[in-house]
Amino acid sequence: MSIQNKYPEIYAFIDSQNLNLGTSKDLYDKKGNRVYVGWKLDYQKFRLYLTNKFRVTKAFFFIGYVAGNARFYTKLKNLGYSVVLKPTVRDSAGKPKGNVDAELVLHSAAIEFSNYDKAVVVSSDGDFHCLYEYLEKHSKLGSVIIPNRKTASTLLKRFTSYQYELIRDRAKLEKI
Repeated sequence: MSIQNKYPEIYAFIDSQNLNLGTSKDLYDKKGNRVYVGWKLDYQKFRLYLTNKFRVTKAFFFIGYVAGNARFYTKLKNLGYSVVLKPTVRDSAGKPKGNVDAELVLHSAAIEFSNYDKAVVVSSDGDFHCLYEYLEKHSKLGSVIIPNRKTASTLLKRFTSYQYELIRDRAKLEKI
């Protein structure tokens, strides 16, 4: 805990791509049956949710930079997110790609590490397994918010006790 504050500093580190696709994308099984119906997340409600449910004091939103999305980035900042932009490149189909994993790990394990007491990571990506191990070793892993259990990596099984599934609170978080 910080000396000036008797409450713990809790920072959220949000993998925006994993959050967006995990909530919004319909999923189908091998037979073509829909097993998950996507929904639209309200980012204002989500920021309040992080504060109220997880006591998050600062929320980092990691996202790939696309020039046409400047208004969206400004909106996120106005909602209380600290937006971290990653340069993007175009794939063979011309779609922008900006993997934010390295930035999220760098911020949570190095740049911001001494500024918070606990970390809340929003992602179901197995690439963060080593980050969870590191945070746990240093008693800084607070929660892992899983946007979609059906797409969660099996590498996260070891961290089940830290996990919270976002679908539980869909009614509170869905954009209407």
